[in-house]
Amino acid sequence: MSLRGAAAVVGVAEKAPQRYTGEETILELLSEAANDAIADAGFQHNQVDGLIVHPIGGLPGFVPATVAEFLGLQPTFAEVVDLGGATGAGMVWRAAAAIQSGMCTSCLCLTGTRRRRRTPRPAAKTDDIKTDDIKTDDFKTDKGASPERRQPRSIQPSRDRSPLAEFDSPYGMVGANVGYAMLATRYTHEYGLTDEQRAKVAVDQRKNANVNPAAIFHDQPLTIEEVLASEIICEPLHMLEIVMPAAGAAALLVTSANRVADARQAPAWVLGAGESVTHSSLAQAPGLDTTGIGIAAHAAFSQAGVQPSDVGLASLYDCYTIMVLLTLEAAGFCGRGEAGAFVQSHDMTYAGDFPLNTHGGQLSFGQAGMAGGMSHVTEAVRQIQGRAGDRQITGLELAYAHGNGGIIAEQAGLVFGAQR
Repeated sequence: MSLRGAAAVVGVAEKAPQRYTGEETILELLSEAANDAIADAGFQHNQVDGLIVHPIGGLPGFVPATVAEFLGLQPTFAEVVDLGGATGAGMVWRAAAAIQSGMCTSCLCLTGTRRRRRTPRPAAKTDDIKTDDIKTDDFKTDKGASPERRQPRSIQPSRDRSPLAEFDSPYGMVGANVGYAMLATRYTHEYGLTDEQRAKVAVDQRKNANVNPAAIFHDQPLTIEEVLASEIICEPLHMLEIVMPAAGAAALLVTSANRVADARQAPAWVLGAGESVTHSSLAQAPGLDTTGIGIAAHAAFSQAGVQPSDVGLASLYDCYTIMVLLTLEAAGFCGRGEAGAFVQSHDMTYAGDFPLNTHGGQLSFGQAGMAGGMSHVTEAVRQIQGRAGDRQITGLELAYAHGNGGIIAEQAGLVFGAQR
């Protein structure tokens, strides 16, 4: 079943990325984005009957219900999407599918991450803890557990029992830096990618960020020489090829075709969507050169009835520069092994011949957790609606937005169109 033209995004809101948030709670952060997106569309809260959120720290369960209650919504469709950086794109097609099936008519897609400064706590003195204050009920009483190994329930850490924890982490495969460095190293071995070619991705995106007032690095130009002079974090990746964690929120309102006329903004039609999950641990991936990126992209383009060459904006997930290069090839924008030469020969700024991540990408706009991945979707929508300001692409008709979760593990792709 095709989603083409079943729904459109009509409301967009984004809390600009920042290094740290203040005293607001995560629900307050999400609420601000949600209210702004509904208002942007010109809708009222009682017209929103769908809600999609992601797992939220501090809320172990009942996440949609908690968020709906806080926002004053009573949705007839609610879902949690947990696809890492592919969550934002995954939310949009689920919203369109729910609308097409009649589960709801207008669905709010909501992402956000709070990030506070950490202040060191003073070390507790042994004399400050009185044994009389510790009750037996505070300890787990698993059969066979010795008193010395028992811990209060309040501080008992949860144990990671995943295959990754057992087979990857003990051997140094810890965190995303290592995984994406391996991908870059393997690609370089296969195709001769240069450091300068990877660096150009970051530089062109920084030029886009320089005309986006909401970007964290809005006022900081960047050169290839500066990228290559930055510290190597995990060979061969330099610091300026890696996203900087930030905080923020983003929301979209997706509505049915017959309600588009009620919206204040022009529609960004959902024309096609695709998704693929191939693994969790990189060690279990089908191959370093075989990913779900192409599966998701080809499904989206096929459903939309267009080719990659028809697209006027590529809004591609960019946690690392190498991710952009891998996506360009797998999604079909260039041939296998040609990504390095492709980025070197094209102007990827908003005014160039191949506009890429015109908001600055997460490398320069900011990676605000789940909202960071959503930023590729919000930018595609704004560009299709003609609301991108100084970085607006002239005459844009089609845009491709991509999300990536884990280490090339979870993929989602969307084709947006100005026309149904």
